Amino acid sequence: MFRTTTTTHKHKNSDRRMSEFLYFLFLVPLALIFLNVFKPSKWKLPPGPKKLPIIGNLHQRKALHPRNRRKLSEMYGPVVLMQYGFVPVVVISSKEAAEEVLKIHDLECCSRAGTAGTRATFYNFKDIGLAPFGDEWSVMRKLSVVELFSVKKLQSFRYIREEENDLCVKKLSEYATKRTPVNLEKALFTLLGNIVCRIGYGINLYDCDFVDEDSIADLVLKSEEVIRGSLFSDFFPGRIGSFIDWISGQKKRLNDTFSEVDTFYQNVLDEHLKPGRESSDIIDVMIDMQKKQEKDGDSFKFTTDHLKGMISDIFIAGVGGTAATTLWGITELIRNPKVMKKVQDEIRTKLGDKKEKIKEEDINQLDYFRRMVKEIFRLHPSTPLLLPRETLSHVKIQGYDIPAKTQIIVNVYALGRDPKLWENPDEFNPDRYLDSSVDFKGLNFEFIPFGSGRRICPGMTMGIILVELALLNLLYFFDWGVPENDGAKIVTGNEDVLHIVQVLHH
Repeated sequence: MFRTTTTTHKHKNSDRRMSEFLYFLFLVPLALIFLNVFKPSKWKLPPGPKKLPIIGNLHQRKALHPRNRRKLSEMYGPVVLMQYGFVPVVVISSKEAAEEVLKIHDLECCSRAGTAGTRATFYNFKDIGLAPFGDEWSVMRKLSVVELFSVKKLQSFRYIREEENDLCVKKLSEYATKRTPVNLEKALFTLLGNIVCRIGYGINLYDCDFVDEDSIADLVLKSEEVIRGSLFSDFFPGRIGSFIDWISGQKKRLNDTFSEVDTFYQNVLDEHLKPGRESSDIIDVMIDMQKKQEKDGDSFKFTTDHLKGMISDIFIAGVGGTAATTLWGITELIRNPKVMKKVQDEIRTKLGDKKEKIKEEDINQLDYFRRMVKEIFRLHPSTPLLLPRETLSHVKIQGYDIPAKTQIIVNVYALGRDPKLWENPDEFNPDRYLDSSVDFKGLNFEFIPFGSGRRICPGMTMGIILVELALLNLLYFFDWGVPENDGAKIVTGNEDVLHIVQVLHH
């Protein structure tokens, strides 16, 4: 017994000495860098919360949800400087500052900043959304616009969108008949997952042997978990940060989480590489271009990472973002029954009550409905904080110096709820657009859920159509509420989305 205790004690002492050595090994170089990085600057830098030595504002990062960043702008102004470890981050929260970043200095601010999570998800940034500004990004973006998001392509995919919405209505009718609650989030993931997979990959979830409708939500949520995940090296770049990631097991956990998603993307790619494939979607076009580039010896060549990066972009933006926005739409309407009644009265009056299927052209008849969709995008943008930009050179924003290699985050959530720009900003009121020309296409900087400038979302038109058509079907054919026992949970202004809802036949 004595020997065992002594041995254990020796091991503990050894472990403690090892820990102390690692801390010393880690802190000495950090302290040296700290003295250099945080020396007084001659520039006029933006204001911001006080920083701690070495870690800066890193301890506040999780607390700074988009809603809290709105409070941050109220305390420090529309341009706020944070320091995440050694990474300077500027948060933009006003219309004027956003216009300077996204329009006036768009070229100087149009590159991207990434993390280990986004690097994994988008295959070393070989996609469109996170790719650094340059020739590769230009080629990928142009390809997506021509092969996926052009007016001609959007029209050719219309029958897919209408078929899947019709199928969703039939499934929801079963819940309405039985008067049982429905997991609307899962229903929307299935609806939008199959639309996106059919349009983007030529794959139907109902006859696919490597993924099914029940897996889509889990894959999206795993992808988002990896994207949100951060490693030590994201804030302390270099060998020390990578060493801490390795010794702490953080990198392994991130890779393990993403492995299932990567398997799905690889299966999609393998499906496209099968001989004799007849379909011709954007991935097929890229594979053909890849073969041609190898033959012609082009300097830029598509790699497997480019192919999987495109697959990832289509899946995450097309399914997750649109499902979340649609779910928020139904949530807001349940919490605002007067608005729901008004929009359903318009829909059912103008379209009649005998339609068996909704067509996309029906949307053009509905003015109040379209204003209601605008209001959803204002209050609940699918990306409350636009993807981080990175300055390519020194710029001035609102009179403040922003050095090169600074991350810039535009707080779309705060812009859409700025009391200086919107009357009763937290109120769900589609009539606010009745005599207003403000739109969400990227030209009005108080309302930019899809971004603006060179890095505006190329799938914006597709995303709008998906949300509008889904909501129109849900509101034409059904009335909505909450399960009887959950009525007390409905609070106007509540920031929690409703997942389980009650669907009733019209």
